[in-house]
Amino acid sequence: MATSNQLPELRLPAKWTRIWSRPVGWILDHVIYRTVVGGKSNIPAAGPVIFAGNHISFLDGPVMFGASPRPMHILVKKEMFRGFLGCVLKGSGQIPVDRSGDRSALHVGKQLLDAGRCVGILPEGTRGSGSADSISNGVAWLAINSGATVIPVAILGTRKDDEHRDHIPKPRRRLYVSFGEPLTVQRRKGEPGRVSMDRAAAAIRDALAGHVQDAVRTTGQGLPQEPPSGPSTPQHRQTEVAGTPADHH
Repeated sequence: MATSNQLPELRLPAKWTRIWSRPVGWILDHVIYRTVVGGKSNIPAAGPVIFAGNHISFLDGPVMFGASPRPMHILVKKEMFRGFLGCVLKGSGQIPVDRSGDRSALHVGKQLLDAGRCVGILPEGTRGSGSADSISNGVAWLAINSGATVIPVAILGTRKDDEHRDHIPKPRRRLYVSFGEPLTVQRRKGEPGRVSMDRAAAAIRDALAGHVQDAVRTTGQGLPQEPPSGPSTPQHRQTEVAGTPADHH
């Protein structure tokens, strides 16, 4: 039994989960929707990779999953792991996240990265405009502690104009997924952990936000309109351990 200073034993998703989930992801992107994918050459062919995407729709996680040339395990809020959908998520190797502050999902993600696999995260947390103006520190923690390459991912078209955050686009809509230039972050010698975390989060945020704007200019697909923001601020959002994970649907 684990002591108070030890993490419980964590079971990693099996590699076989990609056998059926990869084709399903491809069908979602290229049969149900018409997804234009760019920047695949930026993705390392081997080694650990963190895919950090902007978040505007329920579909962002699945669309990013289907567009990537490498399989990934995406952090998904644990409330989605219920019923048939829960079976699908578990069977496809996704990682449940407890938004109350439990760090188990991050440690599972790190073990996957240490094993040379890929992890997907939507570090903005909740669905919004997708501009990536603020992100959680969870992605920075993973990047610093695993040494994995971070790939910013711009996802556009899954929600646009004034569509509601719960809107699911009709089949055959054109979607866009663009994989940006790789980024690595490291802790500097003698640098306090919190300083390293904040610096890494800022670097990832800037890379993702910049890539999203580049993708908007390149594709001509704008970000959705959002109502006036609530009480959440970038400073508050970055203090969260992992942020609200992907609203994977």
